[in-house]
Amino acid sequence: MLKEFKEFINQGNAMDLAVGVIIGAAFKAIVDSLVGDIISPLIGMITGGINFDALSLKVGSAELMYGKFITALINFLIVAFVLFLIVKGLNKAHEKNKKIAEKVTTKVATKIPVRKTATKKK
Repeated sequence: MLKEFKEFINQGNAMDLAVGVIIGAAFKAIVDSLVGDIISPLIGMITGGINFDALSLKVGSAELMYGKFITALINFLIVAFVLFLIVKGLNKAHEKNKKIAEKVTTKVATKIPVRKTATKKK
């Protein structure tokens, strides 16, 4: 069982997933900083100094921290937009590479001489 687990961990899919999670966590820290340190203060200046994280609504004894939700929503939209741009760029690069490969294949195929084989007469 330990051997099977070791094989599973060393498979490409598990390693790719691990790398993706680590990079995602690092990217989240960057986006949190972007929103918390740059975007929120700019929006606060425009809206008269409102700090989203401090926005809350008291309902009975419960306090609804909807400002933190707004910050999380902004974080999500930034991450989604950046991922959209990355996927769009990768798709464009893939299409460009595909077109280049088709051109190269066509050029190579047209330059290969076709040999005529002699047919035997009976």
